[in-house]
Amino acid sequence: MQFWQSGPRFHSALAILAGSFFMLSALIAHPVQAQIELPSIETPAEPVDPQPIIEAQTISPTDAEIEERIEGIFAEIDALKGVLVKVDAGVVALTGDVPALVDADRAESIAARVAGVVTVENSLERNLDVADNLQPVTDKLKTNFQKFLNSLPLIGIALAIFILFWVLGRVISGMTGLWRRIAPNMFMAELMATSIRVIFVIVGLIIALDVLQATALMGAILGGAGVLGLAIGFAIRDTVDNYISSIMLSIRQPFRANDHVVIGDREGHVIRLTSRATILMTLEGNHLRIPNSTVFKAEILNYSTNPERRFDFELGVDADDDPLAAIAIGLEALRGLAFVLDDPDASAHLAEVGDSNIVIRFLGWIDQTHSDFYKARSIAIRAVMTVLDAEGFGLPEPIYRLRFDSGAPLEIARSAKDEASDKSAAGKPARKPLQADLAMEDVSLENDIGKKVAEERAAAGEQDILDESRPIE
Repeated sequence: MQFWQSGPRFHSALAILAGSFFMLSALIAHPVQAQIELPSIETPAEPVDPQPIIEAQTISPTDAEIEERIEGIFAEIDALKGVLVKVDAGVVALTGDVPALVDADRAESIAARVAGVVTVENSLERNLDVADNLQPVTDKLKTNFQKFLNSLPLIGIALAIFILFWVLGRVISGMTGLWRRIAPNMFMAELMATSIRVIFVIVGLIIALDVLQATALMGAILGGAGVLGLAIGFAIRDTVDNYISSIMLSIRQPFRANDHVVIGDREGHVIRLTSRATILMTLEGNHLRIPNSTVFKAEILNYSTNPERRFDFELGVDADDDPLAAIAIGLEALRGLAFVLDDPDASAHLAEVGDSNIVIRFLGWIDQTHSDFYKARSIAIRAVMTVLDAEGFGLPEPIYRLRFDSGAPLEIARSAKDEASDKSAAGKPARKPLQADLAMEDVSLENDIGKKVAEERAAAGEQDILDESRPIE
């Protein structure tokens, strides 16, 4: 135990000994590789020629030997067979015609690499003869055409493999019933089928190119497609965003057909949900298309999810009246209406105390499946107003006071017609409302928008990805 607990110094020494042992073993096993030659400090290292020197037959070749060597090399190259070589004191002079200027540079490079050459005088010119210039091109075309003919069986096999995978992809993706059982909705089923078809096409293309030994071409295509796809992605990012939003909405199912919704600041009844937009019928009967990207990000208020809906309104009474008595009388009239629900119960509270009135807010609940919201609210306002007026509560109007610097009162002339009207109003007895009359008011549902939505859904041929079998989010 003391041996292992001797501290970090012992461990360091042990590591040094082990490293020295392995280095010694390497030197014994490979003694030649272990020899290291250090360059002389006084003599700098000579630069390495990137192109090797072409040696002549002798160590110190003569001009004739250099000329013979260069001519022998040029004789083996079709483009340089017509080049004339002359060597004098190690200086090589090249004259004649070549098919292309690049061949002239090539001849100069070869001649400069021969041992004993001091410099090269390149006087080669391009041969502009039509036949000489077209011959290499025609020969190359003939060669390529012959290679194409020889590879036709292989191309046929590759094409057959690609067509086989393409057909398999179409057959499998065409199994609509299978994908609809797997996917949560029709839109996702179509997306999965399309993905399967694309995968089969890509796999068939890769195998076909592999048969042709052209996988490098596939890599170049995929690389170019990646760069092109990135550029296109930036250009159509709004379209991609809208498509992804359509997928999410098809999964979430935030509403049903004919639901009364408010999306952002747009209100209407849902006609359908497509792969691109949500289509509404506005309360004015207009056709409204909202991009799904906007719908997915917006706040959605659905009035149709809960059948019970609360309405409210405000009424003011005179500041001298008892507001609690007004609340009690108003609630009695409100609860007496047949369409107002007992649970939740109607309620009221003081909303505001003004300069000349007290504002009371009344609240009641209705069942939207049987009563029209706007009709019920209108009848409820009328009922409470009538009861409060019949019980002597003042429903104040705005009062304006005029002040004059002279302090003299303003004499306002009144016509005989105004005085007669006041007398008739004073002599008319107050009429209390009949609860039976109020209960008989029409609050039936207005289904005009619903009929238009049904007609639109039946007439249009657009795909609807709303699924009645899936729960609403």
